[in-house]
Amino acid sequence: MSNTTRGIYLSLLTAFISGFSIFVNKFAVDAIKPALYFTSVKNIAVALLIVSIVLITGEWKKIAKLSRKDLGYLTLIGIIGGSLPFYLYFTGLSQTPAVNAAIIHKTLVFWVMLMAVPFLKEKVSKRQILAVLMLFAGNIVVGGFKGFKFSQGELMLLAATILWAVENIIAKKVLTSVSPNIVTAFRMGLGSLVLMSATIITVPQVLQKSLALSGQQFFFIGLTVLFLLAYTTTWYHALKHAPAVVVTSVLVSSTLITNILSAIFITHSWNVVLTVQSVLIVTGLVLFSRSSTTRPNLSVNTTL
Repeated sequence: MSNTTRGIYLSLLTAFISGFSIFVNKFAVDAIKPALYFTSVKNIAVALLIVSIVLITGEWKKIAKLSRKDLGYLTLIGIIGGSLPFYLYFTGLSQTPAVNAAIIHKTLVFWVMLMAVPFLKEKVSKRQILAVLMLFAGNIVVGGFKGFKFSQGELMLLAATILWAVENIIAKKVLTSVSPNIVTAFRMGLGSLVLMSATIITVPQVLQKSLALSGQQFFFIGLTVLFLLAYTTTWYHALKHAPAVVVTSVLVSSTLITNILSAIFITHSWNVVLTVQSVLIVTGLVLFSRSSTTRPNLSVNTTL
């Protein structure tokens, strides 16, 4: 199995996890406020779990051997990817219709593509561009979307998406020499410290608030923690094996999972619009996967 094929399988797993996560997070962000508090608690729990994994597996010994360049990249990943965008995303999500938020987040593939071609020297074929457009079209053709209002919430979501795109480019470079678990630990560890510091300053009586959480709120936090841990670890492993454009393109298909969950648990129906959307997403995914594994053009040059 080639590295690209392995990366595609891992990114499919990430997309599956993401589909569930998006569905659950919309309920969680409505149940636990403010968004900064929810994000901080969730992220610091994930940070503790991934750091524990690094300690138990002995991977922490590799940190002492990292170069200054790699440590610099890891610090940037923690700040650019693990802190500010989470606050922006979940605050924006609490102010924006779920369909608008999903579409904005799915533009990640375009931002990554714009950066990956010049900075990572990744090459994208016409068939792959067509497949990406089909995947994105599958997210536009959805019931309930009434257009963008360019509201504060939507702009926050867009800013978070662009920051995550920058993080992906940096991560792709550092993953050539650093373990995905270590990258995840820095991302979530440094990021959660920044978020929690901001929470302590802006949210009064954080400890008392945590002790007063209801059983339902604890359930949502625990569930979203597991999803974020699984998402982050599988994502970085996928990014290590396959080009950034490939893994972010496959991630767009997560909408299909979210739609299936919504049809089962919320609307209890499946209509023509969802059928068209599903066909577009599945067709685009198959086209992109085949063109990525059969063409050697997605070479990656990760030198500066």
